[in-house]
Amino acid sequence: MAFENPSREEIKTILEQVGNIAVVGLSDKSDRTSYMVSYAMQQRGYRIIPVNPAAAGQTILGETCYASLAEVPEPVELVNVFRRSEYCAEVAREAVAIGAKILWLQQGIISHEAADIAQEHGMTVIMDRCIKVEDSVTQAVRKG
Repeated sequence: MAFENPSREEIKTILEQVGNIAVVGLSDKSDRTSYMVSYAMQQRGYRIIPVNPAAAGQTILGETCYASLAEVPEPVELVNVFRRSEYCAEVAREAVAIGAKILWLQQGIISHEAADIAQEHGMTVIMDRCIKVEDSVTQAVRKG
């Protein structure tokens, strides 16, 4: 069966109800897309938890950065991924292992293997969509 993202209404509900967001591949460089998107989401009130082995132990966006999802010491509901497609299946396995509910692959990232892994374990999967753009759309709908 072909992959299909949740409807805009379902995405809106997810973003309204989500707790902690772990961002896999969050860069400590402010000119990178992962940083800009995560910063915008943080400014909108979302809790961002950085996950990047190259920056583990550092602080990004005022939060401690972890080397892996397994090292995050608190529950993570949504895993937002800024990694190349070939790394996403492993991220999906890690997300399943920590009990995350949603796997979100950012715009331009498609991994049917990762989607299959996550969906087999009851996770909601969103692929090839920017969380910041989707949140902007839901914010506009809420205000409109």
